[in-house]
Amino acid sequence: HVTLHHRNKLDFKIYQNRKLIDQIFNQLERLEILASKEPPNRRQNAKLRVDQLKYDVQHLQTALRNFQHRRYAREAQEREREELLSRSFTTNDADTSIPIDETLQFNSSLQNAHRGMDDLLGSGSSILNGLRDQRSTLKGTHKKMLDVANMLGLSNTVMRFIEKRASQDKFIMMAGMLATCFVMFLVVKYLS
Repeated sequence: HVTLHHRNKLDFKIYQNRKLIDQIFNQLERLEILASKEPPNRRQNAKLRVDQLKYDVQHLQTALRNFQHRRYAREAQEREREELLSRSFTTNDADTSIPIDETLQFNSSLQNAHRGMDDLLGSGSSILNGLRDQRSTLKGTHKKMLDVANMLGLSNTVMRFIEKRASQDKFIMMAGMLATCFVMFLVVKYLS
C-alpha cells in the first residue's frame, strides 16, 4: 500500500524527470544547429549522432510515460483491492466473485514492463559503447587536426578556438550521457 507522502514524492520525481528530458531536448536542438554549421564532410555524421540522441531521449520519454501510466493503473487496482477486502460478504450477497483475470493481466503487464526495461538497459549499454568509440575516434581526429594545424602554421588564436570547441563538445556529450544514465537509473529504480 503506497502512502500519500510516497505518492507525492514519486509524482515530484516524475515531474523532475520530465523537466530534465525537456531540457535535454532543448540542448539537442542547439546541438542540431551546431551540427548544421559543421564542415560539409562532417555534417552528415554529426547530424546522425544528434538524431540517434533524439531517438534515445524520445525512448526514455515514452518509458517514463508508460511507467506513470502503469503506476496509476496499479494504484487504481490497489484501491479496488482495498475496497474488495473491506467489503463484508453475507450469505445472500450475489456479487462474491473476485476478478482474478485483472490480477493475471496486471502480472503479465508487469513482466512485459520488466522485459521492456531490460531491452532499454541493453540499448543504453550499446549506446554508451558507441559513444565511447566515437570519443576515441574524436580524440584521434583532434590529434590529427592539431598535427595538421601545426604543420600549416595556424595561429595560436585559431588553435585555442579549436581546443575550446572540442572541450565544449566533450562537456555537452558528458552532460548528455550523465543525464541519460540518471533518467535510466530513476526509471529502473521506480519500476523495480
